[in-house]
Amino acid sequence: MKHGQSTSAVSTGQLHTGYQAELSDFRLVFSRGGAYTAIALVLLGAGLDYGQYPHLQVAFAAVRVLVSLLIAGIIMILYSEYGKRFTSGLTFLWLLLPQMMISWMIFRTDGAQSPYYVGLNLAIFASGIALPFGLWQNVVFGGVSCLLYLLACLLHRDGGTGQVGALLVNTLLLLFAAVASAVYTFFNERARFMLFSLKVEVSEKNTELEAINRKLVDIKGQLLQQEKMAAIGTLAAGLLHEVNNPVNFSLMAIEVAMEEPAAKFESALHECLTDARQGMQRVQHIVSDLKTFAYRKPGAEVEQGTPFLFEKALESSMRLTSHELRGVATTRDLPADTLVLGDEAAIIGVLINLISNAVVAMRKAGTVVPAIHTSARWIEERLHITVRDNGPGIASENLARVFEPFFTTRDVGQGLGLGLSISYAVIERHGGVLYAESELGSWAAFSFDLPRAS
Repeated sequence: MKHGQSTSAVSTGQLHTGYQAELSDFRLVFSRGGAYTAIALVLLGAGLDYGQYPHLQVAFAAVRVLVSLLIAGIIMILYSEYGKRFTSGLTFLWLLLPQMMISWMIFRTDGAQSPYYVGLNLAIFASGIALPFGLWQNVVFGGVSCLLYLLACLLHRDGGTGQVGALLVNTLLLLFAAVASAVYTFFNERARFMLFSLKVEVSEKNTELEAINRKLVDIKGQLLQQEKMAAIGTLAAGLLHEVNNPVNFSLMAIEVAMEEPAAKFESALHECLTDARQGMQRVQHIVSDLKTFAYRKPGAEVEQGTPFLFEKALESSMRLTSHELRGVATTRDLPADTLVLGDEAAIIGVLINLISNAVVAMRKAGTVVPAIHTSARWIEERLHITVRDNGPGIASENLARVFEPFFTTRDVGQGLGLGLSISYAVIERHGGVLYAESELGSWAAFSFDLPRAS
């Protein structure tokens, strides 16, 4: 990505705003580190004083300590909120303190011939290479350093006479250093901005990849569920005919037997035949429920769905989970009209999943009197359904994650953690939302809504 261009999702203004925020933190950290380094170099310069000007060592040492204390004071400010707001100005100030000290030492020693001149160059280069200065800050700092050097040389006791050559050369070298430092600053700043832009772009790509991965996980979960439903459908389709025939024969035989005089006059026999007929009818209901899965039209849009009674879908789900519901009290509170539009098979699947999850949670927690209550009411043109149990509830940290694919609190091997994720997608296809509520230790409820059939 070229410098100055915006990324796909971030405007140029946002990019620059973000860059300035990051640069501010970057400058603050580097300013503190540079200030600590400056104190160390200022104090270590006492060795130069001892080697070159031992007679001025005491005075120079005092100045070095003073400058170090002033820089230390600025470091303390840099750790405050005020320092965060004025990092650039405070950095300029602590950098200027050693320059002023060096210029004073040049004035006190040999003017243009003083070796301390090298210290001015070092600070100028450091400001451009090591410190995250802006271009104009660096230009101003280089210019001020040159002026301090000229002032120190011109105010020297020789008045600058006899040192014109050295003064000219050193001044030009300082200017060269200032220009070079400004160029370094300019390109460093460009490189930092380009690096930041690249980081933003990489972050965006990572976000996109995470979204794609989430979609892939959802698709994988849906494919697994579709395979499972297809297997159930194939099995059911193969068994329906075979089961229906003997069931019908059995019902006919039972009806004939119940018309016999012996059955009419023997109460025990009549009761047995009645139970047998009810059992066969129950098998018929189960076969009818399985047909929903066996002959389901794959890929059908909800908008093209068929009207069905939610009450019948609930009854089907209860029958298909009857083996799990043993010992569980089930109650319902439904309006007289429950005609909705959608995919009946998919809604039965959602209800089966919610009922099974509730039963598993209650049995695992050892709920004394397990109960599931299903209620529904019309709000405008949508039927709002709630399936509530009196089990252990859902922990708050898990409540927001229950619809994530492969998230499960069951034991290993007891489930893939796809049921609620797929149920969420099913309700979403119906234009509704599946959401969970809970009070830990008391109850858990899952609610969703379905459109009214015209």
